[in-house]
Amino acid sequence: MKILVVEDEHKIANSIKQGLEQENYTVDVAYNGEDGLGLAVTEEYDVIILDRLLPIIEGVEVLKQLRAKKNHTSVLILTAKGQVEDKIEGLNSGADDYLAKPFAFTELLARVKALSRRPKNIVNSTFKINDLTLNSKTFEVERAGNKIKLSNKEFSLLEYLLRHAGQIIKKEQIMNNVWNYDSDVLPNSVEVYIKHLRDKVDKPFKKSANLIHTIRGFGYKIE
Repeated sequence: MKILVVEDEHKIANSIKQGLEQENYTVDVAYNGEDGLGLAVTEEYDVIILDRLLPIIEGVEVLKQLRAKKNHTSVLILTAKGQVEDKIEGLNSGADDYLAKPFAFTELLARVKALSRRPKNIVNSTFKINDLTLNSKTFEVERAGNKIKLSNKEFSLLEYLLRHAGQIIKKEQIMNNVWNYDSDVLPNSVEVYIKHLRDKVDKPFKKSANLIHTIRGFGYKIE
């Protein structure tokens, strides 16, 4: 799951990012409306956490422009303003939820999880292919009845492949959706993590068919 946080208060933005990453989300951060809008229209996110009062482009205007571009990513408006009129304006502009500051991180996390389940591109919690199962809520992976222990990044990569099972996924797509946009990830890093996954998901299960395939010149596919 990939989340965009658009918040001009660096301390709050970085705190949200850290908390969400501890919950195994991939998180990008923008500190003004212009940068946030740029990321929102060029990257693919499951949820956008959007501050209402932002420099350069105000939060509600960012939201209006997103909806005008037919971007239906779930948006949580986050702001110090808690008046009914402000909530109505945000919701009427296309927001999916509204949370006033100060807030408990546990409530923010619960709202993010709820939004991620809404049908933008219906988000499943369990993925199964052949004898491999991944549960994105419990972070458990099993194959042929055996539990597989993965690192956070390995889990995110496997989940992304399973969400696009049967499709050829380019390295650039993996880099953009499994890593943060400003990470120093290289194409070779994708190859390394694909190898790690094969060593844990395919190689130990000699009686089962290999699931992770390299499509030379194109990318990878799980089927």
